[in-house]
Amino acid sequence: MKRAVVLLSGGLDSATVLAIAKSQGYDCYTISFDYGQRHRAELLASSLLSEQLGAISHKVINIDLSTIGGSALTDTSIAVPQEHQAGIPVTYVPARNTVFMSIALGWAEVLEAEAIFVGVNAVDYSGYPDCRPEYIAAFETMANLATKSGVEGRPLKIAAPLIEMSKQEIIERGVELGVDYSLTVSCYQADETGRACGECDSCRFRRQGFEQAGLEDPTRYQP
Repeated sequence: MKRAVVLLSGGLDSATVLAIAKSQGYDCYTISFDYGQRHRAELLASSLLSEQLGAISHKVINIDLSTIGGSALTDTSIAVPQEHQAGIPVTYVPARNTVFMSIALGWAEVLEAEAIFVGVNAVDYSGYPDCRPEYIAAFETMANLATKSGVEGRPLKIAAPLIEMSKQEIIERGVELGVDYSLTVSCYQADETGRACGECDSCRFRRQGFEQAGLEDPTRYQP
């Protein structure tokens, strides 16, 4: 069986990516990060999703990005915006995807995996520079220059199957593949039980996607 490392945040997009990787015949090894984020309920969600979707193994890596701050998701002195922001919003976490994918790359080498799957999206994304197709292409180039497997002629693929999909399309694909979206946590400031605020960008994109798909939104909201 071919192997893949799947970055699994516990949110809607990454859960769908895990289901897609499974549908493509990969043995999946999921990885999540405890990075000092506000919305720690996503870590429990990632564990439940990994089990429900049949991953071989699940790791949680501790790396505290709150020590450098710079984001509303890692610095509690910066408020999560309630209105959509033009440009790169304060919910952007500096270098987060690069740090996470680099660690996933190391595990992929150890596993002799053929791919890393990541749930970045360039259509509904909130202005994050590390969710663009050119970023994924550049990281794949770097990964195959920097690794033993790449040098020895066993190139690693960085798979971003959602990158050109709308939130509606992502949800519809996930439903086809049996994703239980009631287990996912997408909110930037979910409470400790995983209930969403209903007001941040992530909540708005998610709710809009379910509405456009004509499906019931299983999200639990805070009162």
